[in-house]
Amino acid sequence: MLSRRMLSQEEEAQIGEEKEVRREDQEKINRFSRLHSREKGLDEQLKTKEKEKEDLEEISSELELADEDDKVPYKIGDSFFSLPIVEVQDLLSSSVEKINDEVGSLEEKLSELREEMNDLKAALYGRFGRSINLEA
Repeated sequence: MLSRRMLSQEEEAQIGEEKEVRREDQEKINRFSRLHSREKGLDEQLKTKEKEKEDLEEISSELELADEDDKVPYKIGDSFFSLPIVEVQDLLSSSVEKINDEVGSLEEKLSELREEMNDLKAALYGRFGRSINLEA
């Protein structure tokens, strides 16, 4: 025996009058999908950059405890060089600044992307109501 839940009048009305998907609607749906995929990628990049920044800051903190006359290995490209701590701290500081700039840029892109996605959601939900699901 199948059990059926009772539909509200609103749900019945929406089912009764399914709207035809126009070309412009499909283009908006496709655009939303592409933006959603891009959002996921940018979000991953942002998490990676934030982790890198955290790691560099942790290393900088550890170096503050070391003797200034010591040399420490520092990776540049695929090679390690023994450099004075002061120089390594400067390099780390500039790396953190660079990552901060990249994080800012990624956050700005994400903000713009999410704003466009919200506009598309509003338009599509306005047209299709509950018969479309844009939540992932």
